Parts: sequence; structure tokens; C-alpha cells
Amino acid sequence: MRKVQVINRTRSAVVAKDGEMAENVWTRFMGLMGRKDLAPDAGLVIYPNNGVHMFFMRFPIDVLHCAEDGTVLKIVANLKPWRVGPIVKKCKYTVELPAGAAQKSGTVEGDKIELIFPGAKKGK
Repeated sequence: MRKVQVINRTRSAVVAKDGEMAENVWTRFMGLMGRKDLAPDAGLVIYPNNGVHMFFMRFPIDVLHCAEDGTVLKIVANLKPWRVGPIVKKCKYTVELPAGAAQKSGTVEGDKIELIFPGAKKGK
């Protein structure tokens, strides 16, 4: 999967330093299923996506639901395994984080998130 960093531009905070992009049918379907945990500085951006499920998950996560422009529309904190999160209108992508990471970064609804792709050429 392609690497990505998730930055909260509103708060000048790193949300996920070592993230991954799930951009095809298989990686979006698999998400974090089968993993034992998620490192404290890691995250998974699922694009496009407007909701998540926690089937076959082993650990709780925080979920940021973001609009196309990066606005955080909804935060679901500490979503536990075997639960289903909400479908969020106008959500273009979700960011899955270790439980507590949204609060730790100070991220709240209405903040602007930026996805940075290490090694990508500027303007692309």
C-alpha cells in the first residue's frame, strides 16, 4: 500500500506519521482486519469510503470521517470490534487510527485534514 502522513492543518498536529492508503477494492475491503494491533503513530486512510465495520477486528479504533476538502465531518472514538460505524453523508474518505489518537492529536469535528504522500512530486 502507498504510504501517507495524516496532518491536522487546523491544529498543526500529526495525526498519523506512518499511515497507509487503502485505495483499491481489496485493500478497502480488508482494511485493518487480521492485524493484531495498530502502532501508536500509524493509521489507515480508506479512499473512497463513507463508513466502516469492525467485523473480524481485534482492537478498537478511532475513525475520522472526512469530506473531499479534508474537513472532519464526524469522529467515532473507540469503535470496538464487531460493531458497525455510521454512514456519513458527504464523507469521501475515512482515517482509521489507534483508539485515543484523535483526542491525543486534539482533532475535533470541523478541523481540516491534509494527506501528505512522502516522495510524491509537489503539485501532483
